[in-house]
Amino acid sequence: VSVAAKYRLASLYVGDLHADATEDLLFRKFSADVATRRPLGYAYVNFLRPADAQKALDTMNFDAVEGKPIRLMWSQRDACLRKSGVGNVIIKNLDRSVDNKTLYEHFSGFGRILSSKVMSDDQGSKGYAFVHFQSQSAADCAIQEMNGKVIRDRQVLVAPFRSRRDREAELRTRTSEFTNVYVKNFGEDMDDERLQGVFSKYGRTLSVKVMTDSSGKSKGFGFVSFDSHEAAKKAVEEMNGKDINGQLVFVGRAQKKEERQAELKQVFEELKRDGARRCQGVKLYIKNLDDTVDDDRLRRAFSSFGSISRVKVMEEEGQRKGFGLVCFSSPEEAAKAMTQMNGRVLGSKPLNIALAKRQ
Repeated sequence: VSVAAKYRLASLYVGDLHADATEDLLFRKFSADVATRRPLGYAYVNFLRPADAQKALDTMNFDAVEGKPIRLMWSQRDACLRKSGVGNVIIKNLDRSVDNKTLYEHFSGFGRILSSKVMSDDQGSKGYAFVHFQSQSAADCAIQEMNGKVIRDRQVLVAPFRSRRDREAELRTRTSEFTNVYVKNFGEDMDDERLQGVFSKYGRTLSVKVMTDSSGKSKGFGFVSFDSHEAAKKAVEEMNGKDINGQLVFVGRAQKKEERQAELKQVFEELKRDGARRCQGVKLYIKNLDDTVDDDRLRRAFSSFGSISRVKVMEEEGQRKGFGLVCFSSPEEAAKAMTQMNGRVLGSKPLNIALAKRQ
């Protein structure tokens, strides 16, 4: 009878290995053989008996090999389980001193952990981590108990992990079904009642709020919440760029901070996919320009976002054609300008901005 048939083999994943760690070191550490032949920073240790693997996991996790703590977990060959997102949570706002061992100690009490990892780079922790539980119920319990708790003097955020595809789909849904509107640049002479009077003609409002300072003076921006997407959409379409008490206001979909960051990241990824990093600059196509906007005014409007190599308002026979180009030196600068300036009023018209495709 072969060894494999006589015993049910059990494998442990060994991560965070020191670059000088060898199979011989691991063999002496675990008294077993390993399969890896390359120094990739991880290895597999095969035990003849699952009980021995469990004992090693319980007693040797985060032990040092060549001065570097190793990270043990059960080997999980089922890619579907790893990628499904079931039982996976993300932990944000971690103190930089929180390591893998500390993370494991805080979350292991909620259920069996398939994997846990504090994300890091050459400078150390990035301030966030992932924990993948075997069951969704354990993950739910961890979220309920740990979200908002303090670890090393910092309040952490614990939430279900969502793939990029899921986050982008949610962002598209919010964009197409928004009911909250952001209004800016209406000056100091505005209050809730007057703002409601301006926007109530587009539909029933649930709340209207002008943001004020400590003295009660308007900060020049506020929010209007409608009971339907149709009303909010109509308000944006008809009021953006309109005059309120001598001020040309910006009206657009209200976004949370994380939404703005996600949108910025999405635009940046779009620029990268288009190969923008390989060219000398990233060109933005600016449409719906007011007749009074020339090269200098367009440059001033976009100069705060980064280094601009070229600005050009297109003309024909001395007449401005209502569109132009702004060329930034990097995708990051262009992405920021695109997300923050699209829809903003310059002169008397809201800007329409797109990535200028290369021929």
